[in-house]
Amino acid sequence: MTIHRIAVISDTHGSLRPKAVELLRSAELILHGGDIADRKTFDRLNECARVIAVRGNCDGEWAKELPQEVGFELYGRKIYMVHNKKQMTQRAEDADLMIYGHSHRYEEKEENGRLLLNPGSGGPRRFGKPATMAVLEIDEESGSMAVKRIDLSEDTVQDAAADSSFPAPDSGELRGIVETVVRELARGRSVDRIVKTHRISRALTEQICQIYFTHPGINAQGVMDRIEIAGR
Repeated sequence: MTIHRIAVISDTHGSLRPKAVELLRSAELILHGGDIADRKTFDRLNECARVIAVRGNCDGEWAKELPQEVGFELYGRKIYMVHNKKQMTQRAEDADLMIYGHSHRYEEKEENGRLLLNPGSGGPRRFGKPATMAVLEIDEESGSMAVKRIDLSEDTVQDAAADSSFPAPDSGELRGIVETVVRELARGRSVDRIVKTHRISRALTEQICQIYFTHPGINAQGVMDRIEIAGR
C-alpha cells in the first residue's frame, strides 16, 4: 500500500508558522488555496516542496502568474482549487475534491458526491479563529482519501508578534489607517503597494482587506465594527 501525503494550506498572508513549515517539508506536494501575500512566502513554500497554488484576493501583482482556479488529477482523483468558493465555475462539477480558502474558517464536508475542504488560515490568527491547515492522504491503489485537520494555534508567540504593531482599537490612529486602506482598496491598489506607500502594518492591512472583500459595499465604519485585534 502506497500512501501519498499532501499538505493543504491557505491564507498564509506572508507568514509560515514553524509547525506548518515542518509539515510542508514532510509532504510530497503543497496545495495552497490563495492569499499567500508575497513572493518571498511563495518562494519559501517552494523550498519546502512542489507547490500548486491559486491566486487570492490579497495577492498582488507578483501573483499574476497564478491562476484564479485550477483543476488537475492526482493519483487518480480529480482536484479543483479556487480561493473563494463563490467564484467556482463548472470546472468544479466533476471534481472528487474541491479546495478553497478565503474565510479563514476550517471546513470539511461532503456535498453532491465530492469532498469540500477549506484548510482555514495557516498564517496569523484573525477574526477569533484558530490557525489551521490540513494533510491529505491518498491511497495510490484504491484512490481513497483521508483528511487530517492540523491545529497550528499553539504558536502563540507568533500570534502576539503578528498583532504587536496594531494601534489601540479605540484610537484615532486606527480609524485613519482603516479609512486609508479602504480608500486604496476601492481604487484597486494591491496590499503590497498599500503597505509600502503608507508604511502600514501588513498584518493589519491584510485584515482590513479580508473584511473589505468579504463584505461587498462595506465602508470604513463597517470595517471598524468588525475588526479584531488580539490581546486588546
